[in-house]
Amino acid sequence: MVYKRESIHIVWLILLLLVLASNFALYRSSFGLNLLPTKTNGVVLGSILDLTIVAPVLFLAWQRKMSWKYLIVLMAGGLMVARFMIPMEYLAPFKTITLAGFAIEGALVLLEVLLLVTLFKYLPEIIRTVKKSPLPLLFSFSHAVDEKVRKHPIIQVICSEMLMFYYAFCIWKKKPQEKDNTFTLYKKSSLIAFQVMMIHAIMIETIGIHWWLHDKSFILSLILLVINIYSVLLFLGDIQALRFNPLQIEHESMYVSLGLMKRMEIRWEDIEEIIEDPDVLEQKFSKNTIDFIARDFEKVYPSVLLKLKYPVEATLLMGVKKFYDQVAIRVDDSERFKELVKQKL
Repeated sequence: MVYKRESIHIVWLILLLLVLASNFALYRSSFGLNLLPTKTNGVVLGSILDLTIVAPVLFLAWQRKMSWKYLIVLMAGGLMVARFMIPMEYLAPFKTITLAGFAIEGALVLLEVLLLVTLFKYLPEIIRTVKKSPLPLLFSFSHAVDEKVRKHPIIQVICSEMLMFYYAFCIWKKKPQEKDNTFTLYKKSSLIAFQVMMIHAIMIETIGIHWWLHDKSFILSLILLVINIYSVLLFLGDIQALRFNPLQIEHESMYVSLGLMKRMEIRWEDIEEIIEDPDVLEQKFSKNTIDFIARDFEKVYPSVLLKLKYPVEATLLMGVKKFYDQVAIRVDDSERFKELVKQKL
């Protein structure tokens, strides 16, 4: 049954690629242009329908995310693609229709700009709320933003980037504070050493390849330089976020994060079972399991596996949301952690 679902999933992608490739070949190859009839209005209209209706529906079916909101955005994008894919000599009778795509996308961009203005308007108040919160910054900041600004993907991405720059630049003079209700995840691993090694590798690669590529292609070398600088900042921010946001146990919930990459709030009432059996913990995780394990140079296993009553939301890099029904956690002080979790349950 699972194999059948995966096969259908691939079929949607194949159909989507066929629709895009056939329309591209029709207008952008000599073979396709020879197939066009004298009166092209019917063919062009069919291509517009392919790009604005058929392709978006196939894309949503492939992504398994049927939503009117995404459909409208994709339809507007399809009109824009048609504008660039179909030569103007054939598209002229439908020029007004394709301009509607630019109008819709422009309206969406304006809406997102207004959301960003709202975010920065409330930012001082958000910062004051965060300072008063006893929760780890990764959680208190996102909670404060959700209270003041409407949830939107662009807001999630901007907030994720703000946290990265904050940890990369602003807290080097501070020291992490350990409490009775907090547990570190990284001290008995080589995760930070591995990240520092990656930073060194990126810097060496930047110095070596950037100057060689500079003479070949200035634009490509500039793009590579920006990507490398961003990667270094991401690693620096992730290291600091890992140090300053240990797993924290509160009266109603557990707050667990692994740097900037993922975080999750788990309410005690959402936990169905705590699994400590080594045979189970050493098995391969299923797709519906999120792990908070600091990777090491050798194979490591979780301290506990929490089985949840129903899928609970986790936040990944760039504010991406995903649901999981099992959580694998490895902490440095596993015995004290297990004892405290059992008390809460």
